Amino acid sequence: MPNGPAVATEGKQMRRFETGQTVVRRDVHRTGRVWSEHALRVVADTDQALVAACSPGAETRWPALYAKARDDGDRSVRTEAFDAMARGVWELATAVWQETELMLWKSPSAWFSVNAFYTAGGLRNWYVNFERPTVRTGDGFDTFDLTVDLVVAPDLTSWQWKDEDEYAHVRRLGIVTDTEHQAVDAARGQALAMLAERFGPFADAAVWSAWRWNPAWPAPRLPNPAAPAEKIAPTGG
Repeated sequence: MPNGPAVATEGKQMRRFETGQTVVRRDVHRTGRVWSEHALRVVADTDQALVAACSPGAETRWPALYAKARDDGDRSVRTEAFDAMARGVWELATAVWQETELMLWKSPSAWFSVNAFYTAGGLRNWYVNFERPTVRTGDGFDTFDLTVDLVVAPDLTSWQWKDEDEYAHVRRLGIVTDTEHQAVDAARGQALAMLAERFGPFADAAVWSAWRWNPAWPAPRLPNPAAPAEKIAPTGG
């Protein structure tokens, strides 16, 4: 698929992704090791933000301990995953996204993305995921999940913080540095202002609420072949 107009990113001329193109969102640890990979399809790519989406069946790779936490129904195993990250020793498990459709909005310089999760009944909730700013790659973009999240009701009338306990743990482990912590604190305020003032994706909440996965698009696949034994990916949100 041909690429669109060039946009400047970090001093380089990068190509915009085309609508429908598969891209890969990667969480990359500061050591350069990949923590997770998620195949998405591009909905729109502008100077303001990249909007991408996936449906059940999309390929992902997650830390094996995340998959174990879901399989066992034991959230404490996620703590073990963070401990493994701090030691620099972890394995990835090939997985498949399930249950929800997802659409995300990511501004290149923002320390968060805005995500919307959909079930058969429509928009389930909004989800602000705090993460590092985007670094574009040839097949998508890299970031790094900073653990804490903001869950917002479909009608935008209420919200609550999520995973504060895990955020405190990764802070103790040094996974989130003091500099990143300061950036997250600032980003919390920016996300709440975006919500209160209805800008960014919240300015088009009705359009987002009505969105559905394009049935002409197959579920996106990662560029590398999937391992034979698949796990089920956490659905997020």
